[in-house]
Amino acid sequence: MDSGGGERGGPRILTVGELTTVIKGRLEDVGRVSVEGEVSGLTHATSGHVYYDLGDQLRGVKSVVRCIIWKSQVARATRTPLANGDRVVVHGRLDVYAPRGTYSLITERVEARGIGELLARLEELKHELSGLGWFGRARPLPALPRRIGVATSRSGAALHDFLETRTRRWPGFPVRFTHCAVQGAGAAEEVARAIERLDRSGVDVIVVCRGGGSLEDLWCFNERPVAEAIHAASVPVVSGVGHETDLTLCDLVADHRAHTPTDAAQRVVPLRRDLTERMERGQGDLVDAMAALLERADERLSRAARSRVLRAPAWILGERAGALSAAGRRLTLRAGERGERAAARLATCSARLGAQSPRARLARLGGRMEALALRLGVPARERCAGLASRLEVAGRALEATSPLAVLGRGYSITRRASDGVPLVTAGGLGEGERLETLLAEGRVLSRVESVEEPAEDGA
Repeated sequence: MDSGGGERGGPRILTVGELTTVIKGRLEDVGRVSVEGEVSGLTHATSGHVYYDLGDQLRGVKSVVRCIIWKSQVARATRTPLANGDRVVVHGRLDVYAPRGTYSLITERVEARGIGELLARLEELKHELSGLGWFGRARPLPALPRRIGVATSRSGAALHDFLETRTRRWPGFPVRFTHCAVQGAGAAEEVARAIERLDRSGVDVIVVCRGGGSLEDLWCFNERPVAEAIHAASVPVVSGVGHETDLTLCDLVADHRAHTPTDAAQRVVPLRRDLTERMERGQGDLVDAMAALLERADERLSRAARSRVLRAPAWILGERAGALSAAGRRLTLRAGERGERAAARLATCSARLGAQSPRARLARLGGRMEALALRLGVPARERCAGLASRLEVAGRALEATSPLAVLGRGYSITRRASDGVPLVTAGGLGEGERLETLLAEGRVLSRVESVEEPAEDGA
């Protein structure tokens, strides 16, 4: 028989301890729960633990769960005395007591009935303000504020704790206090007005504080007027409401959250001792720096006093005179060398210029012309004789064909006097038209009296 299981395909067989462990694990997975019911069987054990039953009746059936408040949690879990018959909401976690196989609700906080509705409204307001972006602002606190504003009750322990901490850190540090109710009806409006008055008074930071208390006692710090006043403040706001475990809407909207009023004072009131020490250290550092600076200046002055320049300044003039003399000699030598080079260059240029003068060039060109004339004389005369012979032949030919020669043989040329065009026919002439007749010697002007056209047959 297999002890690790039942019949084939059936559920696994568990021991009682294993079953208790499984149940314990399942209950722990449930996590933190909030249960409403009526207190009964309240017992305060000599060990300091508190035991009670939380029950209710649904459809005629009464259900009961055993509840335990451990000694270390009694003060925090029950802000007001717990009594049989109280209708409460218990917040805690489930646990299994293995020796008996029973489970209990380990109580972390007990609230009177009605707190649950307040918490629901608070969660709704938190969600709304979170959507508006009112949470998460953290403006820096001034390191040395000129004046601190405190909004709290004059009769509460919070003001005493704040001022006592102020006295320890910096006696007489400027604080402007505005009284307001921090509990009860209308307290939220008073706190809001106190914040607004402090903001208008010119303080550099505002502290809203109150001592610890139940959720009902701190409820005014969960209301919208306080949140609006904090969000509208022009200077950083520090919330020091309740104790470290208390978290209010004021804490979420404020720029900084302090666990207690004392912690709030420690955050905003400068520590005079630290500032004094810093000033003393700064003074010491400044004195050391000045001493080091003066020491370096003195050392430089000593080195300067030991230098040759200040001990025997006459050597400077001697060195400068020697340097000037050497420079003068170098300058004279360089000037002579440059003068000689310039004279040589001038002589060369003069010789070249003499060779290129116009007179020399004319002499050379005259010689060339005489040589060319000798070379050109015979061919030129021969060419001129040939040209003269050709010109004589052409003259005789031209003279033989010249119209003047024809005129000399008795011929003449007749032309219109108006345009000088020679006449070859009588056609086109009119009576009275002037004619010019050219002879071998002279000319004759005449006028047409009549014109005879040649016969058509040419007779």
